[in-house]
Amino acid sequence: MSSQAAVSLANQVLIALPALADSPFERSVALICQHDEEGAMGVVFNRASEYTLGEVFQQMGIESADQALCAQPVLAGGPVHPERGFVLHDGEREWDSTLAIASRLYVTTSRDILEAIARGDGPAHATVALGCAGWGAGQLESELVDNSWLTAPADPELLFSLPLDARWRAAAGRIGVDMSRIADYSGHA
Repeated sequence: MSSQAAVSLANQVLIALPALADSPFERSVALICQHDEEGAMGVVFNRASEYTLGEVFQQMGIESADQALCAQPVLAGGPVHPERGFVLHDGEREWDSTLAIASRLYVTTSRDILEAIARGDGPAHATVALGCAGWGAGQLESELVDNSWLTAPADPELLFSLPLDARWRAAAGRIGVDMSRIADYSGHA
């Protein structure tokens, strides 16, 4: 493992900078779920997809009577595997296919967690996204050197509680950066 890749960015959020304007990641915030010498995988958690959780449940043959739950937006987690669901969540319960990101923070890709959420028996906090973001070996490190991203620690409020449109500025604010003062982004709502 090279010294550059020795520092894992798992459990950090990436905050898009002006270098990513006019790209699919413009103004995005992504949680890095896994990062090692082979590359990185993350989930964008501040963009709604065109789907609701109820539509995903219906497509998967999962029933839920909770109308508020079914109305929740499903996020656009990134351009890689846009047909796959990724559930960012807390809790201690074991699911069929779960990757621990940090203490009490996980990403799960199995159907059993969606069934539990539909029944009202899922984790206390969960966000469902379609797709993820991926970087090859050294690619994320290169993008960081090129000033494409800022990094900040992940926290539950940022991941689960804040409105989607507030997450980008709030993530930058966690490290003392005011995005309205970044030259290429000033004047944008």
